[in-house]
Amino acid sequence: MRIFHNLDLDFMGKRKLFYLVSGAIILIGFVSIMIKGVAFGLDFKGGTELVFRFPRVVEIGELRQILASANLGSMEIKSYGSETDYIIRTERKGVGQQISNDVKAALAKSFPTGIILLQENRVEAKIGAEMRQDAVFAIFAALIGILLYIAFRFKFVFGIGAVVALFHDVLLTLGIVTLAYGLIPGLNLEFDQAMVAAFLTLIGYSINDTVIVFDRVRENLKLYKTEDFEATINKSVNRTMSRTILTSFTTMITMVALLMFGGEPTRGFAFVMTIGIVVGTYSSVFVASAMTLDWVRYKKAKVTF
Repeated sequence: MRIFHNLDLDFMGKRKLFYLVSGAIILIGFVSIMIKGVAFGLDFKGGTELVFRFPRVVEIGELRQILASANLGSMEIKSYGSETDYIIRTERKGVGQQISNDVKAALAKSFPTGIILLQENRVEAKIGAEMRQDAVFAIFAALIGILLYIAFRFKFVFGIGAVVALFHDVLLTLGIVTLAYGLIPGLNLEFDQAMVAAFLTLIGYSINDTVIVFDRVRENLKLYKTEDFEATINKSVNRTMSRTILTSFTTMITMVALLMFGGEPTRGFAFVMTIGIVVGTYSSVFVASAMTLDWVRYKKAKVTF
């Protein structure tokens, strides 16, 4: 299936407009982060983790409503092991069995008998701080690794464009996630390990689309050696647009299905990926390719293969 087969648009000629659009959205995201802050999950803040066995299967939404009166603060509830076992994680910390007793008291209103506490663990704040550092390190390590890969496979100038686009994707998506936090009922957008995995997956997805565009640029540079570099990039983006749209659309269908029907534990991941697919597709055209073009012109370099 081919769409946009004979597309001939001047993408690079509009790049400054899209720089402004990206800059405005990133700025709004930074303002949101400064005002609202990043909502870290229990993996990063520390807290208490309880594993309960219930006498029957319980919906996670029902459990959340039952525990709303227990004053547990930020909570994560996930199924665990058998279909009647659930992990309840709260940011509250207490001495001895204080937290588990409070949770039992709240659950007893709906389940007078049959509830068994299987496990109780405490996650210290120090561990949370280490995990925050590891998450940031993982993202930056991925970006540096991608820069080296692109520089090796293509040329260093393409690596600059790719990494700038990936920074753009991470910052823009983080800003949107921060803006959306607390606005959509039933959608947990706290920054936990699943969210870190979503951002790393987003980086991998975005660079894949960028590599496709750059690979076509390399082919066209060999075929049209006397053509202007901007014209070559435009031609390459136009020729890969069909593949870009179809791939992004099919991946988007999967993420939207996961967002709607995947259950509470996976919705944050699916939301980040849904936004990230749109942002990553956009950046492959209007950021990575455009930054490469501007960098070449700034350095007054000639790109050949």
